[in-house]
Amino acid sequence: MNLIELCKKAKAAKYEVASLSTTQKNDALNFIAHELVSNSDSIIEANAIDVKKGQENGMHEGLVDRLLLNKKRIEAIAEGLRQVAALPDPIGEELEHFERPNGLKLRKVRVPLGVIGIIYESRPNVTADAFALTFKAGNAVILKGGSDAINSNIAIADVCRNALAKKGITPDAIQLIQATDRNVTAEFMKMNEYVDVLIPRGGAGLIRSVVENSTIPVIETGSGNCHIYVDKEADLEKAIPIIINAKTQRIGVCNAAESLIVHEDIREKFLPLFSQAMKEHSVEVRADEASKSFIDGAIDATTDDFGKEYLDYIISVKTVKDVDEAIEHINRYNTGHSESIITENKATAQRFLDRVDAACVYVNASTRFTDGFEFGFGAEIGISTQKLHARGPMGLRELTSYKYQIYGEGQIRG
Repeated sequence: MNLIELCKKAKAAKYEVASLSTTQKNDALNFIAHELVSNSDSIIEANAIDVKKGQENGMHEGLVDRLLLNKKRIEAIAEGLRQVAALPDPIGEELEHFERPNGLKLRKVRVPLGVIGIIYESRPNVTADAFALTFKAGNAVILKGGSDAINSNIAIADVCRNALAKKGITPDAIQLIQATDRNVTAEFMKMNEYVDVLIPRGGAGLIRSVVENSTIPVIETGSGNCHIYVDKEADLEKAIPIIINAKTQRIGVCNAAESLIVHEDIREKFLPLFSQAMKEHSVEVRADEASKSFIDGAIDATTDDFGKEYLDYIISVKTVKDVDEAIEHINRYNTGHSESIITENKATAQRFLDRVDAACVYVNASTRFTDGFEFGFGAEIGISTQKLHARGPMGLRELTSYKYQIYGEGQIRG
């Protein structure tokens, strides 16, 4: 099937999916979860082809692990679908209602976005996760995964499509672009006649390419150059565990801390404690001149270091004279994701909350909490770092729009 035909089918399917009841959607998701587990052997067989090819091509061990599927991981994917089925259905929710002096009654109600395109890299679990979220929110989805996981993605998408057909629902609710040619990806980004929203999920390069080349409205997700600022009135017993957690719990995620900022009044006392903690967790420290002498083994930080998402056991350090300089530094180098201040001064904390430009701003807590599950939203499609439509963790509600329904009794406009 060529790309235009595939997109046309998705556009036709979106009207059917939008009209499904909550019961129909939940029943379908639970059945797909069952079918994924039942077809584990065939999915694992397809995945083995991708894993073998990746290893032969010298894929990094961490990326191979991210690609690998086994029965336990497939059960986890299935459980994710069951959890989405258990979430409240946002479609049809009344956001507000009011009546005009002329008697017109208006309701603002939540509706699907329509056709959502998702471009992602080599994580086959995204194929099922993205479908589940978009489907529960009443949308059709077109998926364009990375070539490294193409066989895995085809196997998972086929299970989803066959299960939908068995439930009497159009299988075109999920479409997978199987072509791995980059020219097809570029062409897909121009399908604004058929696709309502495009969401990239992956590294900074992928996201930048989609934002720069798409004619479809894009929800920008992903990269996180996240900072922690330790204020002069910080509780240092809180600061060290927060930094350790934010930096080292998982290094390859967008909400991991990449940079530490410290107030000059406490650097002499705090930075040696920080240095020891980083050494114990094998984290390389790249520090500015004002910080370096207080950190054992630190190397010189460059301007590039302050703007870098390392996704590695590396952290940059900068000393500042006050909270305003910290805010200025963060707003210059951050990616609009997650920022945190450690302080016991409520006024300073509020100044930080008000003036830092990011989707999520914390006081005395790790940046690692920027996550749909942690916020109580259930599963998420990604973390939006932009300001239009959605910002922060994107759950079901962020995969919807709204419309006005107006009830009249013969009114005409004079």
